[in-house]
Order: sequence, then C-alpha cells, then structure tokens
Amino acid sequence: MSELDAPLDAPLKGRIALVAGATRGAGRAIAVQLGAAGATVYVTGRTTRERVSEVGRPGETIEQTAEIINDAGGEAIAVPTDHLEEDQVRALVERIDREHGRLDILVNSLWGGDHLLEFGKKMWDVELSRGLRMLELGVKTHAITLSLALPLLVRNRGGLVVEMTDGTDEYNRTRFRENFYFDLAKNAPIRVAFNLAHDLKDVGCTAVAVTPGFLRSEEMLDAFGVTEENWRDAIAKVPDFVIAESPVYVGRAVAAIAADPGRARWNGQSLSSGQLAKEYGFTDTDGSRPDGWPYIMEVSQGGKDAPASDYR
Repeated sequence: MSELDAPLDAPLKGRIALVAGATRGAGRAIAVQLGAAGATVYVTGRTTRERVSEVGRPGETIEQTAEIINDAGGEAIAVPTDHLEEDQVRALVERIDREHGRLDILVNSLWGGDHLLEFGKKMWDVELSRGLRMLELGVKTHAITLSLALPLLVRNRGGLVVEMTDGTDEYNRTRFRENFYFDLAKNAPIRVAFNLAHDLKDVGCTAVAVTPGFLRSEEMLDAFGVTEENWRDAIAKVPDFVIAESPVYVGRAVAAIAADPGRARWNGQSLSSGQLAKEYGFTDTDGSRPDGWPYIMEVSQGGKDAPASDYR
C-alpha cells in the first residue's frame, strides 16, 4: 500500500514499525500513536510481567504498551528484547522479516539510564562503571539495533529512522548537560541521525533526531510527587515544569513525521515536539502547544521576561 492509498484516519495503515524501548515515557507514547495511525507496531524492552530491568519500575511493561494499542483497535506485538544482546536483536529483526517482510519505521527510544545520573560531579569523580553503563544503554543499544535492523528497513524506499534523545542540537551544542556521560549519551543520537542521513538518502529513506521538551513521564511525575491530573502542583517546587508536556505530545510528533510523504525534507535534522507541533498542527492533550526548549533557553536560562503562555 502506498502512502497515497492509506485512509486519512489511518495514514500508516500497512506500515510496520519497531519502537525499541517502549515500556514507558516517550517510547510508549510513540508506539501508541503509531498504532492509532494504523501501523502494526512491534514494541520491545527489558521490563515484562516476568522480569524487571535495572530501572526498577515493574508496573510499566511492554505487554501493557501492546495492550493499550490493541485495546484501542490497533495492532501491536510485544517482544522482550535486551538491545545490548545482539542475538536477541537479530532474532527480533528476523521475526519481523518472517512475519511481514518489511520494516518501515524504526524508533530508537532506548535509554533507561536515569537511575545512574549524578549531577554536580566532575567527570573523574563519577564512578567509571556507572558512566560506561550510561553509554551502553544510550549509545551502544542504538548502534546494535541500527546495524541489525537497517538492512530490513532499506529494502523499501520511504523508510524512517527516528533517534530519540533529550535536547535539541542547538541546546546541546551550547550547554553542558551537567554530567559528562549523560551529555555524550544525549548528543550521540543527534549525530547518529545526521550521519545516517547521508547513507539513507541514496536509498530513499530518512533519519531524524527527535526530542520532547520537559517531559511529564511517569518517572518524572513520581519524582515530583504528582500525577498527570495535578501535575501543575509541582511548578512551585520546579518552576520550569510550567512548560512541561505529556508523552502523548512527542508521540503525535513522531506519528506526524511518519505520515508525512514529504518527510525527506527533515533528513539529518534535530527536531523537537514543539517545533513539529507548529509544522503539523497537532496539540498536547490539553489543547496547548508547549515549546519547551526555546522557553528554557530564552526565559529560564536566558533571562527574557516572558510568560510561559507565550510558549504554549
């Protein structure tokens, strides 16, 4: 089925997607939105109903993600996968090939290193094993998945690779992310997309890096002691939370790129949910369009006197 043949209410019907790292947060929301747009979505991660990853959040599993998609009328397949294990990733790709013979959308939303973060420490004071683990989780996983999945994706023109990260290229180039290893892990996907753009252009495929703004992930809400219903109560303690966005917002951003026949114009670029909302016209769940990174750069860190409403 070509993009022109897909129904307007299911623009990704017939497309096969893999969201690597879909247990929670942005990864889960992206998988749900791709499913809502008609794609068949393979969701992977390390936390299942039988096994909990080192992140230690047993209530968020890939089976739950798949059930959310399936209960809403989409089609999802949960495949437990540790993306540091080449054999597991190879088996995953072989299964997608065997069951569908194609891969149209690959979302690398692999991370799971927040529990290792220690801000305010010099590079040499960070325990080396913790730093290297962050690079394994945030960089090595991406490289393994790309190496093994791209041969399937490039069989057909029009394929899309989305490298999920934290921070735009503009922000990350001009700010130290307060932890040497975290900085490397979150800049790497931006360079991955930039570099892949050169290889993919000749085969008619597209690579982009995408970041949410200040994400109201499940983990972030728990850390601030609020829920999605009363999240604004945390603003008094964390003023920048005023620009926070739900995971649905970045999910809609990725789904919009995937459904865009002209997405090749983004090839190699670093994109944000707020930027893409302006381009494609979608909103967050509350009807607003938060633009987190400009707000952080210009107001909270730049000293500009402007209300958050100017950035929503």
